[in-house]
Amino acid sequence: MFTRKEAIAIAALFALVEAAGAAEWPEKPVRIIFPYAAGSTGDGTARIIARHLSDSFKTPFLVENRVGANGLVGTEAVARSAPDGHTLLWAVTPQMAISPVMTKVPYDPAKDFAPISAVSTNNFALVVNGKLPITSVAEFTQYVRSKEAGTFAYAEGGAGSITHLAMAMCLHRASLKGTNVSYRGTAPAITDVVAGHLPAMFALFGDALSHAQNGSVRMLAVASDKRSAQAPAIPTIAESGFPGFRAISWWGLMAPANTPKSTVGRIANAVAAATRDKTIIDQLTKFGVEPLGNGADEFAAMISADIVFWAEAVRTAGLEGK
Repeated sequence: MFTRKEAIAIAALFALVEAAGAAEWPEKPVRIIFPYAAGSTGDGTARIIARHLSDSFKTPFLVENRVGANGLVGTEAVARSAPDGHTLLWAVTPQMAISPVMTKVPYDPAKDFAPISAVSTNNFALVVNGKLPITSVAEFTQYVRSKEAGTFAYAEGGAGSITHLAMAMCLHRASLKGTNVSYRGTAPAITDVVAGHLPAMFALFGDALSHAQNGSVRMLAVASDKRSAQAPAIPTIAESGFPGFRAISWWGLMAPANTPKSTVGRIANAVAAATRDKTIIDQLTKFGVEPLGNGADEFAAMISADIVFWAEAVRTAGLEGK
């Protein structure tokens, strides 16, 4: 057994060793694994932050697209990587809070990762085809109610996606029913709403805004808890007859569990600096996202809350355990 003084000395030695190791980081290029294909808003946002981190740490931060199994392949790869700060995950809400409720996943979102920072939050908007005579959430619910039972169909970017779950929650709150039509991503889904093949969907705010500007869709409301600064005239779902309704997602950086806290803190501080930089803020908002850049503890609390929230949404949609 160690004496109290010896135990304190050993603890101090370990702290010095960890600090020395963290001081050497990064020793080589850092990979940021994005578990989806290149070209999306998430990919573009990741590359903006990667460039800033490369400049901050004078070391390349490289975004690597590791696709497969709806994001599970890339996410698992990071969970199984060495916890040395050289492999990070560009994490998205579904992989942490939705997929684990719907199916068995090869990682534990609470135990296999160290949250670093939620870089941005992503809003969603309820949109309808621009030719429909619907201008509000109230008129939308009347439109759905006027349909024969079970005949209202809506587009969404994949079963269990936020675009699916948000509509399922909205219809449930209004005591309405609808049939989801799944697409491989939100882009083809909104394309069919624009074409009039389907009347409505919950779309990523950036996509909704770009289509609304040319009149091909009409934004009825946003799913965040406050109006968007980019479209302040558009009300929230919550103020449109659904108090408390909120459906947003986030993009953030995570590391394998047991990555040194000092390394996590350094990255989080750099991300926070990025989200305060006017140039980067302008770049992010062009993608329709809201810069955040919080700390590790705040991000961990967000994830915990989302796991509870989206589990209920999955149950509402009847997708639990499928």
